[in-house]
Order: sequence, then structure tokens, then C-alpha cells
Amino acid sequence: MARIILFLYPLIITSFIGCATAPPASRVPRPEPTVVPESKQEYVAGGETYRVMGTSRGYVETGMASWYGKKFHGRKTASGEIYDMEKFTAAHRTLPLGTYVKVKRVDGSGESAVVKVNDRGPFVEDRVIDLSRAAARQLGMLEEGVAEVTVTALGEEVFRGRTGVTLRPRPDYDSGTFSVPVGAFTIKQNAQRLAEKLKQVHGTADVSLFDRGDEVFFRVRVGRFQTRQEAEGFRDRLVSSGQFYSAFVIAR
Repeated sequence: MARIILFLYPLIITSFIGCATAPPASRVPRPEPTVVPESKQEYVAGGETYRVMGTSRGYVETGMASWYGKKFHGRKTASGEIYDMEKFTAAHRTLPLGTYVKVKRVDGSGESAVVKVNDRGPFVEDRVIDLSRAAARQLGMLEEGVAEVTVTALGEEVFRGRTGVTLRPRPDYDSGTFSVPVGAFTIKQNAQRLAEKLKQVHGTADVSLFDRGDEVFFRVRVGRFQTRQEAEGFRDRLVSSGQFYSAFVIAR
């Protein structure tokens, strides 16, 4: 029986996996998803495929931040570095590893923190970044466990010297061609059938092949947008419809 990895609601297809629910806000253990080793562009965690941004330039996002500490202290991160909860680092799902970001609380309390993205996560719905304990302390969110923040990319590390770190801004990632994946299948015909249905509703839908290394999937992508903002707006409408609650944006 062919396996299916889906990001869509069972109104379309009844079998699905990888559906995450957000745990309570504070003092929640950090999820430990199975992460397939990352390629330059994509990786899989918890049954979902994430596409790493080609650039961090211009990236600004507001959402909930969480933090992780002792349980993960001393473990290897996705970048290969050892996690030190007293260093200013963070986990992010799609920013390039090595990106430095500024994190500031929306409510204005605490101090802002500059952290280096060296890990992947948080794989919990409605979280945008997972901070080290040191960064969480500086933002004044240790007791709360979570806080609403704005994350602004500063650039990527290209040289670390005695006087500090040299950062290189990446090319603009907001322009290009983007689409919204809504499901992945091991049988091509199933993907094609869904793509045809979605094309009738949304005008544009196609099937792309994704080789994970251990298995090949046929991914259904909807839309063709010239800016990330347009694609994210379309994704939000799909999620609000209740049919594709885990849809996400990729660069084509």
C-alpha cells in the first residue's frame, strides 16, 4: 500500500499524517521530530517537507518564540555545532543555517537579542523561532516560556575574527517565483488527480518530483506568484478555508 504524506485536510483526501497541535504555552518540552539530514534546499521533519530559503535578506516575521534548555544542552544541532544554552543561538525552520537575526519582543519588554540560527525547529504550529536559554533570558521570557516577537534577519556569517563577526547580506528572497505545496504522494497518478481538481478551482496547479534520498514523492503545488507576500497571502486563505491547514510557501 502506497504511503502518502499530506498537508491537506481530509475534506480532500481522508488519510493524512504529520498533523501537529500546539501544546500549552509555557514550560512545554521541545518536540523531538525525526529530521532527515538536510540538503542545501530541503529537509523532512515529522513527515513534512521544509524548503530552506535561498536567502535571508529582507526577512522579517512576527510570531511566537519559545526556548529550549538543559535537555538539549550538549547535543549536536542541525548545523553540526554543539548546543550551548548559554550562547546566543536559535532554531528556525527555513532560514539558512548561519544566519544572524535580531529578536525583539512585540510588547517592548526585555532587551532585544541577536542570535545565530544553527538548528532546525520549532516543529510546533504557531511558533516561529526557538531560542537558547541565554537569549530567552535577555528577552525576559524565561518564566513565561513563550513570547510574541519580531524576527529580523541581519545576514550570514562569512568570517569570525577577534573583533567580531562579519556578516554578508543575501540576495533578495522576496522576488522570484513561488508556489504553495499542499500534499505529497508516492503514486504519481494520485498527485495528478488532485492537481487537476485544484487547477479547476485556482487556475494553476502542477506536480513536481521530490527525491528525499530514501524515497521519491510527487508533490502537488498550487499557484505561481511573483512575490513571497502574494504566495503567503494565498497560503493563508487556503489555511483559513480549513482544507489545507499545513500548506507552506516554497521558491520554485
